[in-house]
Amino acid sequence: GSVAYVSRSGGMSNELNNIISLTTDGVFEGVAIGGDRYPGTTFMDHILRYQADPDAKMIVLLGEVGGVEEYEVCEALQDGRITKPLIAWCIGTCAGMFTSEVQFGHAGSCANSDRETATAKNKSLAAAGAHVPDSFDTLGDLVGSVYADLVKSGVIVPAEEVPPPTVPMDYSWARELGLIRKPASFMTSICDERGQELLYAGMPISDVLQKNVGIGGVVSLLWFQRCLPPYVCKFFEMCLMVTADHGPAVSGAHNTIVCARAGKDLVSSVVSGLLTIGDRFGGALDGAAEQFSEAYDSNLHPMEFVNSMRKKGQL
Repeated sequence: GSVAYVSRSGGMSNELNNIISLTTDGVFEGVAIGGDRYPGTTFMDHILRYQADPDAKMIVLLGEVGGVEEYEVCEALQDGRITKPLIAWCIGTCAGMFTSEVQFGHAGSCANSDRETATAKNKSLAAAGAHVPDSFDTLGDLVGSVYADLVKSGVIVPAEEVPPPTVPMDYSWARELGLIRKPASFMTSICDERGQELLYAGMPISDVLQKNVGIGGVVSLLWFQRCLPPYVCKFFEMCLMVTADHGPAVSGAHNTIVCARAGKDLVSSVVSGLLTIGDRFGGALDGAAEQFSEAYDSNLHPMEFVNSMRKKGQL
């Protein structure tokens, strides 16, 4: 921004930021010196800094009733120490409507003489050459008018507006609107994958591996939801070894047996076994027949056929 301001009130500096941002290209620097009777810095300390800074093109002063520091600004305007456009207003003009002395919120906002009233200081600032509005309500209009004159004369060259960054939507609000959803996680009485590590019946998968519970132990956790005695786990492993696909007890026959034990009728049990037939079981007979037929048609000796299939990696 191009506008520098100094304010007595810290709370009113928020309002100045709003006014200046709406009527100009923004705030270059803003300082609130505080409402104490004897503040650490004065209006002139900051106004002279703004005067010396080439990036501050215009100055806004917001004083208030009480104190005489504004008269030092009047003297600086008259003797030429302040040459940049100065818009000034002292709040507290309503104090004249009260018949008795009024103490406002700040320790220093009390007029002990007519010279310390906001009305007297506004008149002096206007006489010294400052731009003084008719009231605080028209302060923004006056700031905008002075800014427009500086732009027209080329003193201020407005920079291109930068789009403000997008503020992310609150998570709970976005979820309520249905814009986002919590990542899906599966939890059953058997396993739980919500955390950083998979749990089998409450046992971390790392413990399952480190304690070497084996296939039987995993079956006990997943099927019975607890660690069964070693002899039971051993029994599970024996069952798996007996029912493994080992030639006569092929997977098709095993499926038929399982379906029959589940109470299915004979036709359903046989069909379940037949449906297991594929390229790696049962259907391999069809594939072998095709290869034999092709070798016969090619007049290959059986040994030549076996060697060629071995080289192809199909045996």
